[in-house]
Amino acid sequence: MARPIVGIIGNMSLINNEYPVHAGGTMNSAAVAQVAGCMPLLIPSDPRFVSVEELLAACDGFLLTGGRPNVHPEEYGEAPTEAHGDFDRCRDAITLPLVRACVERGQPFLGVCRGFQEVNVAMGGTLYPEIRELPGRMNHRMPPDGTLEEKFALRHVVRFTEGGVFHRLLGAAEVMTNTLHGQGIKAAGRRIVIDGRAPDGTPEAIYVEGAPGFTLSVQWHPEWNAGGDPVSRPIFEAFGAAVRAWAGRAGAGERLKTA
Repeated sequence: MARPIVGIIGNMSLINNEYPVHAGGTMNSAAVAQVAGCMPLLIPSDPRFVSVEELLAACDGFLLTGGRPNVHPEEYGEAPTEAHGDFDRCRDAITLPLVRACVERGQPFLGVCRGFQEVNVAMGGTLYPEIRELPGRMNHRMPPDGTLEEKFALRHVVRFTEGGVFHRLLGAAEVMTNTLHGQGIKAAGRRIVIDGRAPDGTPEAIYVEGAPGFTLSVQWHPEWNAGGDPVSRPIFEAFGAAVRAWAGRAGAGERLKTA
């Protein structure tokens, strides 16, 4: 039996600082294939090559991955500054309307790190360019040195809303997570429910209120050790179940509907 397809949002990158590629972390594919139980399909996130309508028809769900470039602040009505870092306008052009279409259709997606921020911006929210510069906030960025294991180590608690979506899914009111991000939610978008926060108040877990499909998104990286981590595994298992449910409905023709 064919596995349902999860489109993994790729990032623009350069090999040897000169050869342009669309890339995706192997850990994303592993989490989708081995934990969610779906077929990973890397998407070249550029409107010159793919359209939102084509992606909705070709895929059953989407993993909105992390990435070094940030959402361009013009997407939420602010001017770019040096603190905003690098951008990927091509990815913005694909993911932001894709999120809105999935919310409308009920097609599942899981947002991770930059993907978490994309969901908020797509729904009309804004971002801080550098949260570690805010009073009372901790440094959530990736440690500059060390092995991958050290960079993705569990570093702080996330506390969920008592009885909320994440609390019910994970069976715990607080969990330990890694943290590798510089930006964070400033104002929540329309229908965005902040369901979990770091000890310094930084939003870490969200979903779209009233959406007919799976819209869970997290600021940390659950794809790291997704099969072995007791927090990551339930998230990807629930995402996989939602994708399979969508694929079952798509067999009756829903996948071919456009937003």
